[in-house]
Amino acid sequence: MSRPLKSLILIPARMASTRLPGKPLADIAGKPMIVHVAERAAASGLGRVVVATDHAQISAVVEAHNIEAVMTRAEHESGSDRIYEALQVIDPDKEFDVVINVQGDLPTIDPAIIKTALQPLIDGPADIATLAVEITDAQEKTNPNVVKIVGSPLAGTNRLRALYFTRATAPYGDGPLYHHIGLYAYRRTALEKFVSLGPSVLELREKLEQLRALEAGMRIDVEVVQSVPLGVDTPQDLEKARHYLTADIGKNVQ
Repeated sequence: MSRPLKSLILIPARMASTRLPGKPLADIAGKPMIVHVAERAAASGLGRVVVATDHAQISAVVEAHNIEAVMTRAEHESGSDRIYEALQVIDPDKEFDVVINVQGDLPTIDPAIIKTALQPLIDGPADIATLAVEITDAQEKTNPNVVKIVGSPLAGTNRLRALYFTRATAPYGDGPLYHHIGLYAYRRTALEKFVSLGPSVLELREKLEQLRALEAGMRIDVEVVQSVPLGVDTPQDLEKARHYLTADIGKNVQ
């Protein structure tokens, strides 16, 4: 009998956000945003949680909240490159089988969703696993900022095998469209291969790095969930997160 997969959650965090500078440290209900994300990641019960950052202030803040941090280079082009550098520092002996990349701007993410993202790697042969939700808002179907997944349903599951990711409205015709949620679980070997490849043609065209994996013949399975976690990219998003988490804390205090 094979042993269970040993997983590590890495949260990339950098200061250089053009639309919301310094957003990892933005205060939400009395805590920096990155701390909310890390605490929710820890609540998933999947194991060790580490923030991978290029900024000493972020490292100091998360460590002050008893969260592990590792410093990485500033010039990484993607979160995948940043977490791979962090992985090499944290785990040189390759004890972890799976790396889960949780974006550092998801302060309201449900810990259960993080756990769900790991399931396709437990159940089957996928190299990478990620999440999606069915689009119900008609405007999102044509919004290029909403990334869609074109995939084949896997029998007996609530899961797709990804064929393509796109900013266009796809696939054509009747049937559901799926909004990609940018949270990934990588087999360690898959992450190593992914970062070694360099940007691909379709990745550069669509500005979607997950296409690099598909172009290289890697398999991505997608678990379909019921809701999209709030991503904080703008001051308006930040206010929504503050309202949500303040209300949530107030509800739990009562």
